[in-house]
Amino acid sequence: MRELGTIQDRARSQALAELIRDAGSVVALTGAGISVPSGIPDFRSPGTGLWQQVDPMEVAHIDAFHRDPQRFWSFYGQRFQTLEDKQPNPAHQVLAALEGAGLLDAVITQNVDCLHSRAGSREVIEVHGSIRSSSCLSCAARYELTDVRERQRGDDQGVPRCDCTSPLKPDVVLFGEYLPTEALERAQRLAASAELMLCVGSSLEVYPVAALPELTLASGGKLAIVTQSSTPFDSRAAVRLGGDVVDELVAVAAALELQV
Repeated sequence: MRELGTIQDRARSQALAELIRDAGSVVALTGAGISVPSGIPDFRSPGTGLWQQVDPMEVAHIDAFHRDPQRFWSFYGQRFQTLEDKQPNPAHQVLAALEGAGLLDAVITQNVDCLHSRAGSREVIEVHGSIRSSSCLSCAARYELTDVRERQRGDDQGVPRCDCTSPLKPDVVLFGEYLPTEALERAQRLAASAELMLCVGSSLEVYPVAALPELTLASGGKLAIVTQSSTPFDSRAAVRLGGDVVDELVAVAAALELQV
């Protein structure tokens, strides 16, 4: 049975490679699952998900930032430290290699960890923002991550502050905030024009990003899903791979004879 399963897995990897090779335009949509192999926990997995440990409404909502910036930053400071130390894994590197080979137009990501850019992807649409910088909501000044971390360490309350003394807010989309219009509109255009959307490590349940695969399907494109969790689009996917995202994408890269 294991040998049969291996043959079937190989066939699905080959099928996805052929879809990528034959498509005139391919766009990737990634979620937290692609960064789990880098040591970054996802949000909702039982026992290990980030929101299993803390209430997101208490530490990751825009109201929480305004109400208690000290508590907010006690959480985000730890999260920033965790993300700063992580490195891209082979799944990120496969997507970068696909782009380098002219087989992938762009990566749309829900992640804020910057690992796609660190892996070498050039066209990255960060629809939930990133940890790359933080901004002042009072005067709109923006500070890079290294400066923000220094300001946090130098503050008695552990709150990084602008030169105008207002607390800085990470340039990530918090609960209660809208997604950045420019990034979302660009993602929608890419999804609507894609002949193939490659969904990696996402449950495809968090809107409005979860509506992007529908745009691809409505325009006559196909979906390929690579994630261990089930998604609402599984039955509509041309190819569905449910193993470890690194193993699955490395197998696809091998089928395409890509160097990763």
